[in-house]
Amino acid sequence: MQTTFPRLDIGPLSEYKEDDVMISRFEDYLKEHQNLVFPHRHNFYHLVFFTEGGGFHTIDFNHFNVYPPQIYFMIPGQVHSWDFEGEMKGYVVNFSESFFQSFLLRPDYLDSFSFFDGDSSNNVVAVRKDIQPNIVGLFEELLLQAGNAKFREDIIRVLLLHIFLLLEQSNAQDKKQNARHQQNPLIRNFQKLIEKNFTKIKQPGEYADLLHVTPNHLNALCKEHLSLQAGAVIRNRIVLEAKRLLINLDFTVSEIAYKLNFNDNSYFTRFFKKETGMTPEVFRAKSANHSAKL
Repeated sequence: MQTTFPRLDIGPLSEYKEDDVMISRFEDYLKEHQNLVFPHRHNFYHLVFFTEGGGFHTIDFNHFNVYPPQIYFMIPGQVHSWDFEGEMKGYVVNFSESFFQSFLLRPDYLDSFSFFDGDSSNNVVAVRKDIQPNIVGLFEELLLQAGNAKFREDIIRVLLLHIFLLLEQSNAQDKKQNARHQQNPLIRNFQKLIEKNFTKIKQPGEYADLLHVTPNHLNALCKEHLSLQAGAVIRNRIVLEAKRLLINLDFTVSEIAYKLNFNDNSYFTRFFKKETGMTPEVFRAKSANHSAKL
């Protein structure tokens, strides 16, 4: 059983030890990094396009069946693990948070793509048959450009954005997906504020003040667009981070409570049990047993 929960930097996962981007065939990547079947998190964006193989993939404790052609997208900080079946083939790309910053006027541009919104239920994209040849061709071109020197990174950025735009456009043809993506701007800003402040600000009223709306209005919008009360949206983000930290056996429960800005360990334990139905220790034990079976 693995006793630590690695947070992986992009450098050690790159054949050329590049700091900002790594591109590889997935089968080659797996041969070099076989321990990646264990739960781990990255400090970079990570995407995998499967063309052959099967099994299961877990992202932030949500489980997905792996089948081609699928693309899995992960943002920095998300926890994931693999359980493969058969021979896996495809492509993998890792890139740093800063990779697009000098290229795009909007620093939050990637957030506009539904598969990069931080909600693991949106991280998996089934590639439609009509665009599959284009997507495969773009990944092959990425592999070719990875070995070039002149304009290499800019060409890679353009190719990646082409992939993202094709997939988002394809997703938008689904009316349900299109409706979801046309989310209320205030709700999206609320979620961004939570992402930045969930360890410090835990009351809906404080977020309402930051958004210049009344708590009742914020709550009504959350119920309409997310089917949750505003307080539940905040608590869900805290619980997710707690689960991510509990997987790491290097941290005690008390240390995790401190990291999440709880007054004491007992308060954190009561909060976690109320939200999940189990104590932090029980969740940790179940997660460790699952990892041991991989």
